[in-house]
Amino acid sequence: MEAVFTVIGFLAGILTTLAFVPQALHSWRTKSAGDFSWAMLIAFSVGITLWFIYGLYLHSWPMILANSATLAFVLPIIFIKLRHPSSTRD
Repeated sequence: MEAVFTVIGFLAGILTTLAFVPQALHSWRTKSAGDFSWAMLIAFSVGITLWFIYGLYLHSWPMILANSATLAFVLPIIFIKLRHPSSTRD
């Protein structure tokens, strides 16, 4: 039964990570992160980091992999927002 929940965890992680990919690609292509507020980016990044740490504590590969992948998509958006401040709205 544990294997079923591990598969569910991997599927959840894949879907939530993939949901963020179009936004990350759009920001990368346009060099604009104006659609993202700093409050959202900071809260989201801290939350993802905490989920990653929690996954490490639980030795949960679905949590570890999904949150590290999602963080890998968020960090370039933060970089774009810092690097191209004129293309942001906030």
